[in-house]
Amino acid sequence: MGAQWKVKHREVAANLKGRVFGKMTKEIMVAARNGADPDTNSRLRLAIEQAKKASMPKDTLERAIKKGAGLLDGAVHYEKLTYEGFTPHNVGLIVECLTDNVNRTVSEIRVLFRSGQLGAEGSVAWDFDHVGLIEAQSKNVEADIDEAAIEAGAQDVEPAGDDGLTLFITDTTDLDSVCRALPDYGFAVETAKIGYRPKNPQILSGTELEEVEAFLAAIHEHDDVQEVYVALEG
Repeated sequence: MGAQWKVKHREVAANLKGRVFGKMTKEIMVAARNGADPDTNSRLRLAIEQAKKASMPKDTLERAIKKGAGLLDGAVHYEKLTYEGFTPHNVGLIVECLTDNVNRTVSEIRVLFRSGQLGAEGSVAWDFDHVGLIEAQSKNVEADIDEAAIEAGAQDVEPAGDDGLTLFITDTTDLDSVCRALPDYGFAVETAKIGYRPKNPQILSGTELEEVEAFLAAIHEHDDVQEVYVALEG
């Protein structure tokens, strides 16, 4: 499934705006720790752009920035947790969480992994590349994908799915500069983040694929889970 597993039936996921906004709010707050000005904080700027595209209310967005930057009383501090392991049928995955209660999250993630296998640090990450991942939509039919990738500074490019998006892969340090450059070559950035891309994605089908997707859906629905990356093709 490329670099990042996505919930099927996006129209269903879109109805869960409360959960979506909750995850975005956490990311904004964590990003804002390094400053509330998006012009000098690229991670915050990207998080704000994603929130706006999801139609997050302006008040919610501004409050998240101020709380993360410590400009409001009662700020919540989130800690990042990364889990490595395997789904049923031994497919490697990496799960990133943001939590304000480490003990709770550790306990609940362990339960979710019972039908798979929770691994030690480094047990899976070696089989993934840590990269910048940019999903972009062509603004016109004449846009040249390969030329845009080369000129913008991306390392690789591939179709991102059935919705016409293109995935540009970058070095982690080049994510922001490539995001800024792509519009000049006919592409509108839809999402951008630092993430993981599997080196050796597996192909599953039938009952095995259904079991893996059910496992991934349960992981993804946990409130503290921000991103799920899986070595699954398709």
